Amino acid sequence: MKIKCEKCHTGYSLDASLIKEKGTKFRCAKCEHVFKVYPPKDVVAEKKPGSDPEQEKPSSEKSPKFKIIGENNCPLYDQGDEFRLSGNAFFGPPNKAPCLILVKDVMKLLKKDVLSEGDTDRVFNCSGCTGLIRFSYKEEKEISSKPARPEDYIGVVARSLSKFSIFQSLDENIVKEFTSYLKFDEFAMGDTIIRKGDPGRNLYIVVSGRVEVVGDDDMSLAFMGKGEVFGEMSLLSGNPVGATIKVIKPSTVLYIGAKDFRKVLNKSSSLQMYFTRLLAGRMAEINTARSEEFASGMAGKLSEMPPSELFQTFNMNQKTGVLTLKLADTTAYLSFREGGLVSVKYDGKEGDEAFFELLKLKRGRFKFIPGLSPEEMKASEVGDFMHLLMEGLRRIDEDDRRFIRTVIPILTE
Repeated sequence: MKIKCEKCHTGYSLDASLIKEKGTKFRCAKCEHVFKVYPPKDVVAEKKPGSDPEQEKPSSEKSPKFKIIGENNCPLYDQGDEFRLSGNAFFGPPNKAPCLILVKDVMKLLKKDVLSEGDTDRVFNCSGCTGLIRFSYKEEKEISSKPARPEDYIGVVARSLSKFSIFQSLDENIVKEFTSYLKFDEFAMGDTIIRKGDPGRNLYIVVSGRVEVVGDDDMSLAFMGKGEVFGEMSLLSGNPVGATIKVIKPSTVLYIGAKDFRKVLNKSSSLQMYFTRLLAGRMAEINTARSEEFASGMAGKLSEMPPSELFQTFNMNQKTGVLTLKLADTTAYLSFREGGLVSVKYDGKEGDEAFFELLKLKRGRFKFIPGLSPEEMKASEVGDFMHLLMEGLRRIDEDDRRFIRTVIPILTE
């Protein structure tokens, strides 16, 4: 079947048997966007309930099998993962999105007929994107109807997670019980896992990928990667979620529900100690940040104090120092000397044009640090402050009038 990346519209040809009835996530080889593909209706209609493409393969069919023996910042796969090709169908590691770059690489190897029974020790590199993997080949002469689930499945999962800090100090029985409640989910770049203000429902563990902790005014507070935990503060305190968690790199997470989490927590003093230390560490980070803001003399939000009022305050009080504006995607700097502006830098602009643009802002955080460098203490002012302020406000007013004259009539036609 033919599919197209929903972001860059690059076209691909895929075997329909690769697509699950509920949809399968794919990763574009060109722009790396992860998107979901659904099978054609006629293919869904032909499938019997409970059928599995792997079960329909003859047991005697030879199917090349590969194992990932090394990875360097691969966004999808980990060392030890296995994948194979059967005909035109690619079967990747369980519960992980197929990488179209990797599919293309393996198809080239098969097309060139460079693989044979004597190549079991050969190692290949993927052509790469933001990361790189090395994989080895071994031929599987017989493929069973479906890999059997190990009798000690929970133990296998528990051992694989033992290197995560949350599990390192726990008794084996507690780890197994905790693991038995875990569920699995995948998120594409740009997805929101939890949102500030929501009730706390789950504890999350990052298995792969990268997420961003976002606070008020879309400000980035922290980043989390493999093995790190989030969502615990709302579960332990009973308060709503305190920050939004957004995905900045395709991520896989494990999560446990609040009820099951408390059940295991009540049984393990080691787990209680882990979260006590985790909460203490995070509170210390918050207090340190607040202390730095307090020591800086002045800090706050632009939503509570607009730029025009903020700048005028520094001018009227003849402040000397650097005002930093932390915005969603960049940082702006204004240097005041006894209330006069001697430097303005924002989004590639400097001087009065940067100042005029900053007056339009409505969201972000600001912090003032007293003192200037010797160079700035001698620098010329950008211009008369009140003149700059009035000109900036005039431009904003003109933009508003232009909007009323041009856009509003169109919307009301």
